Amino acid sequence: MASVSRDAGGKRRILFVAPDGKRKTIRLGKVSQRTAEQVKFRIEQLLEAKLTGYAVDADTAQWIADLDERIADKLARVDLIPKAVRQVAMTLGIFLNDYLERRIDVKPATKEVWGQVVRNLKNHFGGDRELPTITEGDAEDFKMYLISEGLAPTTVHKRLQFARMFFRAAKKRELIGANPFAEVTAKAAMRPERQHFITLTETTRLLAVCNPTWRVIVALARYGGLRCPSEVLSLRWQDVDWGTERIVVQSPKTAHHPGKGNRTIPLFLELKPILSEAFELAPAGAEYVVDGEHRKAADTPSGWRNCNLRTQFQRLVKRAGLKPWPRLFHAMRASRETELAKEYPIHVVTTWLGNTPRIALKHYLQVTDTDFERASRGGAKSGAQVAQQVHAASRTPSQKTTQAPEVSRAYATTCDEGRVSATSASGEDRIRTCGPVARSPI
Repeated sequence: MASVSRDAGGKRRILFVAPDGKRKTIRLGKVSQRTAEQVKFRIEQLLEAKLTGYAVDADTAQWIADLDERIADKLARVDLIPKAVRQVAMTLGIFLNDYLERRIDVKPATKEVWGQVVRNLKNHFGGDRELPTITEGDAEDFKMYLISEGLAPTTVHKRLQFARMFFRAAKKRELIGANPFAEVTAKAAMRPERQHFITLTETTRLLAVCNPTWRVIVALARYGGLRCPSEVLSLRWQDVDWGTERIVVQSPKTAHHPGKGNRTIPLFLELKPILSEAFELAPAGAEYVVDGEHRKAADTPSGWRNCNLRTQFQRLVKRAGLKPWPRLFHAMRASRETELAKEYPIHVVTTWLGNTPRIALKHYLQVTDTDFERASRGGAKSGAQVAQQVHAASRTPSQKTTQAPEVSRAYATTCDEGRVSATSASGEDRIRTCGPVARSPI
């Protein structure tokens, strides 16, 4: 069925007749006669399997699996074996682009943030870099690359976090054996210099230089604690309930989380006159509290943007005789949460603001000049209330005490128990003076 032919220079080839009747040749090159005979025998086994339709025996199948790629290609060209399907490793660029496209569960703005990390990875490693070749050492080098770019520690921390997420997804798809970023982290350092508490005096000066539209924007961010621009520009007049003095805040940022699409806040006393004025000035049939070009520019297909709000707001800050502070809109929201945390339980405040006690303590609540002044005047007791509230909010029901504080029981020995203590308007505990109690007859 097949024969070995010897050419000049010791080269050998195998001649055979294919099942379709055509004569074909496989050139082996310079090999020994013994090797050529072995190949000839396997070719005859393959031809027999082709003619009879039966599978090749186990030895021949193993021989095919162990074949040199060059010989395998020659056998495939004459249709004796299927063409080898080479496993091509996924490249970094193709994987990252595919990952972003598949994540239909996140907002476009989130993908934009991820896109910054994608660009960093491609710039450092190259888009054609094969995923399996990226090692833990390479991941550490990427961390150093981010630091060398002059990024803030918190930014480096977040970008490494996203890189871990990308490569964790690659591992789940069995594109890599292990996540090289699994142990590569950077500490997120808080930067106090980027925090700024906007006092009520500064807010008053700001509002004095604002037109009616900007008065509403500033008031909703500073007095209402709304996120700007997304929550401020999403507020509709139908969300303002004048009767119950409550406002339903639509929250595009958290809308993809179940039950987090909106929240209810009080119609704070500071907001009432400003919203009332805006309502009187609003054109008939107006839907949004802040209407017009601001909303059209900010609500884009790829998510909410500050459009030109930041630039305009900086001008207003300077016009009010103030120095622009870092994170202009975030600082107003943080200032409001700091104020509220001094007057209300932390779980109430975070429900109104739409975050958690942990996030509030880490990113929002600030120490103000007023805190120092109160402490110097002996206000340490009331100043410690927020910490007590946070501790109480984190305790389980079984941890809560069922007994009144010792000081209350001490006063109860000389007073009627039902009249031991009261809470003043400022939120501080006061002990009532006790006198004779007139009791009604039974």
